[in-house]
Amino acid sequence: MPKVYLEFEKPLQELEQRIEELRRLTNGQGPDIELRQLEERARKLRRQIFSNLTPWQKTLIARHPDRPYTMDYIKLITDDFIELHGDRRFSEDPSVVGGIGSIDGMTVFIIGHQKGRGTRERIERNFGQPHPEGYRKALRLMKMAERFRKPVLTLIDTPGAYPGIGAEERGQAEAIATNLMEMSMLRVPIISVVIGEGGSGGALALSVADRLYMLYYSIYSVISPEGCAAILWKKDGEVTTVEFAKAAETLKLTADDLKGFEIIDDIIPEPEGGAHRDPETTARNIKEKVMESFEELSRLPTEELLQKRYEKLRKIGKFRIGQKQ
Repeated sequence: MPKVYLEFEKPLQELEQRIEELRRLTNGQGPDIELRQLEERARKLRRQIFSNLTPWQKTLIARHPDRPYTMDYIKLITDDFIELHGDRRFSEDPSVVGGIGSIDGMTVFIIGHQKGRGTRERIERNFGQPHPEGYRKALRLMKMAERFRKPVLTLIDTPGAYPGIGAEERGQAEAIATNLMEMSMLRVPIISVVIGEGGSGGALALSVADRLYMLYYSIYSVISPEGCAAILWKKDGEVTTVEFAKAAETLKLTADDLKGFEIIDDIIPEPEGGAHRDPETTARNIKEKVMESFEELSRLPTEELLQKRYEKLRKIGKFRIGQKQ
């Protein structure tokens, strides 16, 4: 499958395609001066492009169609994985996947959003937008993890919870609110990693955790830049990418922004250009951070774990009194 290049990556496209062509021709046999020169040019150009990205450009990378999804990371970081289905109330929701996996000998319950690849799978998984049954399935698995005293890892990648009539009729808001409450009191360690889009309550319902991390090119926000721009600036015509970029800048949705606000605990590095350029390295970075954190959290007595989680959640946000807005 050919690589997908975003608009701001176009200067790289011809160069990288030429490099791939030369690699095929030389078949790795012997030195090739032109190939080495092109690779060096590509490295410099890649560094120049990706060291000066705007929040909107980072948003586009977070949504890149080749970016690894939850099931891709599960395959890369677990030694084995058994997927579990259904909320035991209404039905199965394919936009949320979850089950039991083993990471370096540690049994972990892993839950995450799954967007799907290709038109057919994306429709089947509702483009990663969960229904209430998806959140109820996630909670069922988290309560199972609590029963068996196993830690929980959630992987966040959704534009938001599905806003359809059926979802609302089945209690979308209640399902999200229940997850927030139950996760805050879950008696086992919880780690959440934003791997792509962290959109609104749809993301929050799986990210109340002892440790919240973001991949460098992921985003986490109360609303999408498009939704924000449509509310604030749409008049007679369509909202343009200028407004989208303005909204992305204003929302402060990047990993750097949220680390500065102390909303997240740390940033997990990605290869230059995004996780899709080297999924194995990205998965290894996630695994190292997650296992290090689980090891630290597992040493805490349950009551201390819960108290620290409570304090962490209470610290989010600050009041500024007596200052002009």
